[in-house]
Amino acid sequence: MKQLSVDVAVIGGGTAGLSAYRAAKEHANRVVMIEGGPYGTTCARVGCMPSKLLIAAAEAVHHARHTSPFGVDVEGDIKVEGKRVMERVKFERDRFVGFVLEGVDSIPADDKIQGYARFVGDHTLQVDDHTQVHAARIVIATGSRPAYPGLWDKLGDRLLINDDVFDWDDLPNSVAVFGPGVIGLELGQAMHRLGVNIHLFGVGGQVGPLTDPDVMAYANKTFAEEFPLMADARVESIKRDGDQVEITYLDDNNETQTIRVDYVVAATGRRPNVDKLGLEKLSIELDDRGVPVADPLTMQTSLEHIFVAGDASNQLPLLHEAADQGRIAGDNAGRAPNLENGLRRSAISVVFSDPQIAMVGMTYRDAQKRLGSCDCLITGEVSFENQGRSRVMLKNKGMLRVYAEQGTGLFIGAEMIGPAAEHMAHLLAWAHQQQMTIPQMLDMPFYHPVIEEGLRTALRDVAAKLDTDNNCVLECVTCQECGIA
Repeated sequence: MKQLSVDVAVIGGGTAGLSAYRAAKEHANRVVMIEGGPYGTTCARVGCMPSKLLIAAAEAVHHARHTSPFGVDVEGDIKVEGKRVMERVKFERDRFVGFVLEGVDSIPADDKIQGYARFVGDHTLQVDDHTQVHAARIVIATGSRPAYPGLWDKLGDRLLINDDVFDWDDLPNSVAVFGPGVIGLELGQAMHRLGVNIHLFGVGGQVGPLTDPDVMAYANKTFAEEFPLMADARVESIKRDGDQVEITYLDDNNETQTIRVDYVVAATGRRPNVDKLGLEKLSIELDDRGVPVADPLTMQTSLEHIFVAGDASNQLPLLHEAADQGRIAGDNAGRAPNLENGLRRSAISVVFSDPQIAMVGMTYRDAQKRLGSCDCLITGEVSFENQGRSRVMLKNKGMLRVYAEQGTGLFIGAEMIGPAAEHMAHLLAWAHQQQMTIPQMLDMPFYHPVIEEGLRTALRDVAAKLDTDNNCVLECVTCQECGIA
């Protein structure tokens, strides 16, 4: 068996792992990256990029079918050729993956170890049955995988995880998507607009990542008007029926409904890939999901020589977060014991549905928890239904709610569903990271006519409730836990 002694071992070759490897190499002479599966990123292979390609095709057909309100009639039927749709999705997906792999190919061969790693000691990793690595420091960047109820395995090849969708050669006739979160909403709506018969099932009424009940209720109503969405489904049975799946459920009128679909797509969340690492051999602090607890500013765990990053950290499972965490973890693993706090940016997340969903900074749930009990939370909102530019474009569905601290007027977060939410979210995230107050944000320029004027309306709503003489001050206003960097 091959024996290696290195300064830093990075477990995982995805977004976080690649970032960690490159950061560690700036400080340490001997760094290796261990990967058991294909190199590359979830985003490029089965995540954000191929899903946006499917969404782009769905948007094209949706726009073509909804020109009449503008006085523009498109003659003839709008035809969706599923094979051509999927050909483009896979071609462009492979192109994006190719760019990532070019970066992997530039890494020296001696720095890459193929195989699955597990701990056999505090500083020792066993890679399959061929290599043992003794590392002074270790970065866990093993990513995550889709999770679903084990009973669904009986559906056989009629059960797909969301990753499998992008390997289709053609679009199916019907699909039941379980999980109206980020992935489920994006894929479900896109397939519906491309002509697939869609049913989207959820539990507990949750829609997307939203926590604001008003925004979530609006989102639920809006999407349910376009395609069957049961955000609080009461599914009685799911069983294989030949080459289809039969699903029986109770509808909103408490009546039994039965549908048959070609596939069930499980978009019910992801599980950090840490359960097969042999963490039980370490005296490392784990959270209730069995994931190592890490300092968000250094990514160091309770064992000073072990760091964690990306989806494996059980923090925000987003590409930009994985890259930031990987860079911080790798930098500190390389420079240890002289750790430095890394830059943690303001939280920002986007769902590329239509209307889009976006969240910035502190969520409504967390804001209520921290400020609600002392009446220090003030909110402002705007509806986009009568907002000028939104009506011009017939994109006038949505609402935005912004949150601020009474007394100081500090902007602490926002949740929204509406047009151009991805762009609005960036403006809000920049303001949040700069720790701007509501009056300071209102001092910024707003052009006319633009959708961002709706943001100004919401900010004015907050400003009207602001009492500068109020002594309500959040004691930890700049702490990482609040989501304010």
